[in-house]
Amino acid sequence: MTNESQKVVDTLNSLLRGEISAVETYRQALVKLDHTSARADLEDCHRSHEHRMATLRDHIRRLGGAPADDSGAWGTFAKLVEGSAVALGEKAAIAALEEGEDHGLKLYREEIGKLDVSSRHLVEMALLPAQERTHRTMSSLKHTLH
Repeated sequence: MTNESQKVVDTLNSLLRGEISAVETYRQALVKLDHTSARADLEDCHRSHEHRMATLRDHIRRLGGAPADDSGAWGTFAKLVEGSAVALGEKAAIAALEEGEDHGLKLYREEIGKLDVSSRHLVEMALLPAQERTHRTMSSLKHTLH
């Protein structure tokens, strides 16, 4: 693998760690907020992040790289924040999830310039629009509940 290819894989793995963190965090919220009126939206966002996680893993493998298998430091922090928020109730949990969606959106927008053409196309056409949708969903839920 060339140095340039490795940089692309590293960038994609950064995005993948964010998706792994999101999947873990939504899973935790779904367990704790079992009877929430927002459950269907939380499940949709969880599935969207799972799909992006799988897509990134497949793309990294196609490039000859090894996909990240955990969420890293950000995931540990996100789980801690979400765990505390869930203990405080639905509004706090939704606010924490929306903050995570903000972080994910920012990460996609910052990292896209570091990608090769095929990876950039994947992010622009599939992953970023899906991230924008989950961000809008959580933002809307946050405003509805407050």
